[in-house]
Amino acid sequence: MLIKKARESAKKRNFVQSVEFIMSLKGLDVKKDRDILNINEVISLPHPFPQKPKICAVAAGELALKLKQSGLVDRVLSSDEIDALATSKRACKRLAREYDFFVAEAGLMPKVGRALGPILGPRGKMPLPLTPGLAAVDAIVGRLRASVRVRARGQLSFACKIGSENMTDEELADNAMAVLDTLEKKLPLGRRNIRRLFIKLAMGPPAMMVVAS
Repeated sequence: MLIKKARESAKKRNFVQSVEFIMSLKGLDVKKDRDILNINEVISLPHPFPQKPKICAVAAGELALKLKQSGLVDRVLSSDEIDALATSKRACKRLAREYDFFVAEAGLMPKVGRALGPILGPRGKMPLPLTPGLAAVDAIVGRLRASVRVRARGQLSFACKIGSENMTDEELADNAMAVLDTLEKKLPLGRRNIRRLFIKLAMGPPAMMVVAS
């Protein structure tokens, strides 16, 4: 219902709009409950976005070669490239904006932490560690390709993309429920901490539903 209402209220654009899910909370205090309200969740969705999230990997040697040959990720950074990035804050910020998720070979995690941690950390984008086997890497990357990050820092509302307008209402609803179910479990009173739910197209007004106590 909300998705249909959001579609009907949005003007047609000459590009495919993203569809956003927003949740506002109640019964929590932004100061006392700061730990609860610091959210950085990577949520697997039942229906991946048509435009897949971009993934950057940091790897060396055989794993780096396999990743480049397989095309599993969008970019592979070497150890030397990480050293170069460490000298340019602007380049690090550009990298953080360009990619949705980061993964790194376990042995390179300390170097990545020193070089990119000050930029990726505050954005909630610190890399997931990779083990050498390509099958394990494939599983991690496959999960990230079908995931969305929900990030909030001490706020009484969360927002994330759940798809695009060229997906069906059923697919968007399934994705919204996956996000709702995950975040609900993070709240001390579950659904009773949720005040309102919104669905909106990127350039459209929000459709709202008040959640019953």
